[in-house]
Amino acid sequence: MQTNMRREISEIPEAAARLLERSSADLAAAGRALRDKDPAFLITIARGSSDHAATFIKYAVELTAGRPVASLGPSLASIYGARLKLSGGAAIAISQSGKSPDIVAMAEAATAAGAVTVALTNTLPSPIASASSHAIDINAGPELAVAATKSFVNSIVAGLALLSEWVGDEALKSALHSLPSHLEKAVQLDWSELAQELGDVDSLYMLGRGPALAIASEAALKFKETSNMHAEAYSAAEVLHGPVALVEKRFPVVTFAARDAAEASAAEIADSLAGKGALAFATSDKVQAARRLPFVGTGHPLTDALALILPFYGFVEAWSRAKGFNPDAPVALKKVTETL
Repeated sequence: MQTNMRREISEIPEAAARLLERSSADLAAAGRALRDKDPAFLITIARGSSDHAATFIKYAVELTAGRPVASLGPSLASIYGARLKLSGGAAIAISQSGKSPDIVAMAEAATAAGAVTVALTNTLPSPIASASSHAIDINAGPELAVAATKSFVNSIVAGLALLSEWVGDEALKSALHSLPSHLEKAVQLDWSELAQELGDVDSLYMLGRGPALAIASEAALKFKETSNMHAEAYSAAEVLHGPVALVEKRFPVVTFAARDAAEASAAEIADSLAGKGALAFATSDKVQAARRLPFVGTGHPLTDALALILPFYGFVEAWSRAKGFNPDAPVALKKVTETL
């Protein structure tokens, strides 16, 4: 019987197309507001998978718009009552449910402080929408599995579409237009070789650089959520500053590399870890010693990085079931975590 998680992974291409069609007017309006504001900086407000989506958007904004982006701890508003000087900036708040109290409180505080705030949410109307200057329905549709998949991807697609409207990036707009067809190919890729090699390991590293670091972080979280397996995400550069000490013979390392300026260095690091005896895999044709994992090239470095998560989602759902878990309902988790 097909799990909800598997069904929702398969729905990702359709969900991305639906978002780009149905939310286009709201994305254009929010993009105009950012152009008019011309923010000196941008903040993100999110937790969990949504925070990994925010990290992806952070890199995209810094690389494309040239504005520094920082993640704010939601507890600054909900617990500490801090008053931040945000009038010169903008904010992106991400919440699938749209009702996490600490996310809503921080969005309200950012709006009150004078920032242009944009909510990316799968639930309208919702408190997060009311707390923000603009609200974008990510149109992922109902997500029944506890582990977020299509809402994670659509949050990033919405962020990239917002960015393309803000800065008038026609290349990015074109890449987003063709993205659903690339995602159709990515969702069908087979990473079963990775499952066969992992065997009974109980810990592994997930690596990435730039936007792909956000993908590595999301992948590590999904291992924990669906399979109770210890996984840590690191920058492919940072792993050499201490964490490499744990890499011994057949220690698993998966490197998420996109077709961007960081690919060559990420592949080189994956090869160096393979040289230490690690069980090293990478989504790159540039590796020599590490093993290549299948990927889909989209023709744009940002959408190329995003597409990497789809074959991983398919892999981890199957891995979870093979280990005797139910990926739809991890015992220690619930769909909406309402922290203060």
